Amino acid sequence: MAASMATASTVMGLGSSSLSPNRTCLSSGFVKPIVVGNPLRQVRASGGRFTCSFQRDWLRRDLNVIGFGLIGWLAPSSIPLIDGKSLTGLFFESIGAELAHFPSPPALTSQFWLWLITWHLGLFIALTFGQIGFKGRTEDYFDK
Repeated sequence: MAASMATASTVMGLGSSSLSPNRTCLSSGFVKPIVVGNPLRQVRASGGRFTCSFQRDWLRRDLNVIGFGLIGWLAPSSIPLIDGKSLTGLFFESIGAELAHFPSPPALTSQFWLWLITWHLGLFIALTFGQIGFKGRTEDYFDK
């Protein structure tokens, strides 16, 4: 059986003459037919310039979001909830403790890594929700 598969000279569709080397029409019952040409040849649509439908300002950066997001994370992370200390305070204390022996890196068992990951994860979540909320409100996503 393996010998018969190894001696097959063509694969169905690839070696047949029904497919032209320049254009192939692909169709499906779900989408309209498209014509596939040479992928190396690009059609110059607008006077020699290639057009792109990708929005250039996809991040839509706004300094209000960064400022309010940072304040929105610093305020709750500065509440002393962990043995009378805040997350921000613990993070900055661990930075100072690790800088005391600067040339050597923090140990894997150091509390610095826990405070670093927790503090930054909270910051990025606050910035993400701030971006969604601020841009959603300015672009009328929530009016419907």
